[in-house]
Amino acid sequence: MTARNITTMSGFLLMGFSDNHELQILQALLFLMTYLLGSAGNFIIITITTLDPQLQSPMYYFLKHLSILDFSSFSVTIPQYVYSSLAQSGYISYGQCMMQVFFFTALAWSELAILTMMSYDRYVAICLPLHYEVIMSPRKCTWAVVAVWLSGSLTGTLYTASTLSIRFCGDKIIHQFFCDVPQLLKISCFNDYFGVVKVTAFMSVLVFACFMGIAFSYGQIFSTVLRIPSAEGQSKVFSTCLPHLFVVSFFLSTGICAFLNTTSDSSAALDFILSIFYTVLPPTLNPVIYSLRNESFKGAVKKLLFSEEFIGKNYFCSVVHACQQWTQRIFFIC
Repeated sequence: MTARNITTMSGFLLMGFSDNHELQILQALLFLMTYLLGSAGNFIIITITTLDPQLQSPMYYFLKHLSILDFSSFSVTIPQYVYSSLAQSGYISYGQCMMQVFFFTALAWSELAILTMMSYDRYVAICLPLHYEVIMSPRKCTWAVVAVWLSGSLTGTLYTASTLSIRFCGDKIIHQFFCDVPQLLKISCFNDYFGVVKVTAFMSVLVFACFMGIAFSYGQIFSTVLRIPSAEGQSKVFSTCLPHLFVVSFFLSTGICAFLNTTSDSSAALDFILSIFYTVLPPTLNPVIYSLRNESFKGAVKKLLFSEEFIGKNYFCSVVHACQQWTQRIFFIC
């Protein structure tokens, strides 16, 4: 589909990294492999934290919802691009694009919010252990997760409503693999994107509040850990907290850089690489980062795979069926 045809239609052309069709096919296949690996990793975490009675603490409860968010974020962006690339058409309709804007921004904010809750959970567990069961009671954790999902829906609605008011001038070509808000602003008419900028400014305040909350939590955690006389105890705490801090820092820094490049003349390749850093890599690496050095989690995986207690029941099949239904809904929406 040519740029001229896209200009006269309501949709957009997703070019990805290159306009070379062979490279687009290769890129789509790599994305498909990453999607399958990341989805498998997140599916394992969701399954393990649902089935194993020893992994029902708030930490694993939040981790399960983080994996659900990662899997959903994956499914909003990658399948559509893989399909359009393999079909030799990068076209995406205006309605599909707006749906991607809604779901991606909603899930991105929800992920930041759940990461903030996870840092607060670690702070209470390490700095206020005697009050942990009261502060992080199951009821409060449930309401916290409900607030995370509702706030994400509100964020997606605000961004989508402001994006709907944008007019697009010139060729509607997006050098990206999904309808990313910074890329949409680059092809918008002059002064048409101030509504999105206002929403972004408002959300930036909330993002900064989350960042300060995370920084405070880990500042208190590290201050407490350094007073632990046992080197083994320090190592155990650092092995739990440092991966989480890495995920938060990586997610925030790359996302901020992408929005700062909105009005700049940065190359399409740089924008594309930045988008991979905050859209593709976190959902792929999170299962590895959170489970690689977690002995309890690795023990639960072995228990699930080899224990007759789990194999003899139908829990696993029910979870597989539920995830299949969720995948079908995501594909239908996109």
